[in-house]
Amino acid sequence: MSEEILINFTPQETRVAVMHQGAVQELHIERNANRGLVGNIYVGRICRILPGMQSAFVDVGLERTAFLHVADIWEPRNNGDPVRPIERLLFEGQSIVVQVVKDPIGTKGARLSTQMSVAGRMLVYLPQDKHIGISQRIENEAEREALREKITRLVPPEEPGGFIVRTMAENASEAELANDIAYLRKIWRDIQAQAKTAAPPSLLYQELSLAQRVLRDFVNPETLHIVVDSRENFQKLTAFAAEYTPTVAPLLDHYIGERPLFDLHGVEDEIQKALARRVDLKSGGYLIIDQTEAMTTIDVNTGGFVGVRNFDDTIFKTNLEAAQTIARQLRLRNLGGIIITDFIDMENEEHKAAVLAEFNKALARDHTRLTVNGFTALGLVEMTRKRTRESLAHILCEECPTCQGRSEVKTARTVCYEILRELLREARQFNAREYRVLASHPVIDLFLDEESQGLAMLSDFIGKSISLQAEPSYSQEQYDIVLM
Repeated sequence: MSEEILINFTPQETRVAVMHQGAVQELHIERNANRGLVGNIYVGRICRILPGMQSAFVDVGLERTAFLHVADIWEPRNNGDPVRPIERLLFEGQSIVVQVVKDPIGTKGARLSTQMSVAGRMLVYLPQDKHIGISQRIENEAEREALREKITRLVPPEEPGGFIVRTMAENASEAELANDIAYLRKIWRDIQAQAKTAAPPSLLYQELSLAQRVLRDFVNPETLHIVVDSRENFQKLTAFAAEYTPTVAPLLDHYIGERPLFDLHGVEDEIQKALARRVDLKSGGYLIIDQTEAMTTIDVNTGGFVGVRNFDDTIFKTNLEAAQTIARQLRLRNLGGIIITDFIDMENEEHKAAVLAEFNKALARDHTRLTVNGFTALGLVEMTRKRTRESLAHILCEECPTCQGRSEVKTARTVCYEILRELLREARQFNAREYRVLASHPVIDLFLDEESQGLAMLSDFIGKSISLQAEPSYSQEQYDIVLM
């Protein structure tokens, strides 16, 4: 199946859409104001130890203190040695080097580990572990063994640390692997040197930006193109690829069309659909997706689909289509944690087995770790999907103050960025003397404060003045652009 990756840049955010045969499968958004933290390494200070929870709160300089569980504390020990209680491993006020393994989600702070790992193009370096592992996605046993032998030759027994071989290393030469090893060891030496002098809380190492991670992590043998709509960032990514991912460099394309890249491929429409509670199926059935803090529930309904033979066949066909759509929606919305799917009740055990098999097949494309437990006694399918970052809805939306959390509205920042994109569209279509933006007070206030530079940059770019007018009667998502 052919794959294409689209990267949309604005000064405020980077958006990535992974396309399979023209359909959006994954969406990733990174905003400069709140960049993801997973992979970052900090020197922090222990604020509080909770023996009852075998956990500690650590100040690493973030808005909320981060969370460290005893199971995530690395210490050398022999097989069979018990894990020591956290109160014997740490003390309040202690400086500690930690790595973020989960971004802050909702009211929860970031989750930390003292087991370090640094990812490169082909390898992940484990400085505290001598283990050599191979990615499960490299299925050819001969290739797995050949890679293990190459790494063993390149890493002398006296050298510290171990490695996990990534999928990108398949068919890699020893020279390429040796370069990655040297690069990762240099990064780790720099981190260690900074850790000796940095006062907590301090950032020692920051993970790559979303666009750079696309080149390192997202590309696979099915990827045909990586399309970038910014000339400046295309040049930066080309230089980065030439140094770190040379096999990916030929896939980079610079999009120079007039029509916005995400509009051209229908991604903007998919983003709006991915924020909706209801998802329509082609057959006439539909899904209802409800995301809560505890879990996500998905309800499958036949809707207007009445079938052509009998009711059992109608249910079966709806459930088969729903299985494929649910797998796509999980990736598109980045839903994680506990997920409960209520397929339409089926009496036929063969139909149940076929739907479950189709569901597992559709989930096989997911890069995120997940488990599917099958049908319960109540006819529900239980599964878990690892949650390491906020879902799409939590990035783009916030709880509606009017309905007291029963629904969501787009954030003022999201509306600001939509207005900036709409202004650019209008400027390309109409030759107005001036543009006036009518919007709610929170949106106008953001334009006058934090987003004033972005608005000024756009005004300079289109060569027209842009004025602002607050409308008290407008909801947060509502705005108008008047051509003067």
